[in-house]
Amino acid sequence: MNHAAQYLAEASRIIEMLDTAAIERMAALIEQTRERQGRLFILGVGGSAANASHAVNDFRKIVAIEAYAPTDNVSELTARTNDEGWSTIFAEWLRTSHLRADDLIFVLSVGGGNLEKNISPNLVVALQYAKQVGTPVIGIVGKDGGYTAQVASACVIVPTVNQAHITPHAEAFQAVVWHLLVSHPRLKARETKWESTR
Repeated sequence: MNHAAQYLAEASRIIEMLDTAAIERMAALIEQTRERQGRLFILGVGGSAANASHAVNDFRKIVAIEAYAPTDNVSELTARTNDEGWSTIFAEWLRTSHLRADDLIFVLSVGGGNLEKNISPNLVVALQYAKQVGTPVIGIVGKDGGYTAQVASACVIVPTVNQAHITPHAEAFQAVVWHLLVSHPRLKARETKWESTR
C-alpha cells in the first residue's frame, strides 16, 4: 500500500471511530451558550491556532455566536509572551476579556495540554482559570486528550490509528468536527454561500 492509500485508510478508520455522542454534547453546549448570549473562546497553538482562527470565522458567520481566538492578535500574544511568559498568555487574555460562566471555552489541540511534560501549559493554565470562573470547556484533541479531556464537559478525542500520524490526523479532524458543528441543524443560523445558490 502506498503512503496516500495508507493515510486515507487511516482517516477512514478515524471517521468510523469518532464519538458522535460527544459531538452532539458539544453542539448542545454551543447552542446553550448562544441562547444565553455567551461568547465562544477558541484556544489553539501552532496548527491548531490556525484552525481556531478559521473556526472563529465559521462560528460567527454561520452559527451567529460571538466568537474569538486570542491568537488572532499577534501583537498582544507576543507582548504577553515577552512580558509575562508563555504559560499565562491565554488565561490573562481571558481575564482581560472578563470571562464569565455564561461563556464557553473550545480547545483545539493535539495533546490537550500537559503541565508535567511542559506541553501547551498555556492551555492548562487557561482551563484552570476557566474552572475558577465556572466556564464550561469543550475540545477536539488527539492522543489521550491531556488536561482538556480531563476537565471538559464534552471532548472529542481523535483516535490514534498510527503513532506516526498523531498530529496530522488530530489537526485535520479538528476541521472535520468543527465543520460538522457549524452545519448542525441545532446551530446553523445562516446559509453558506454555495448552498444558497442551489
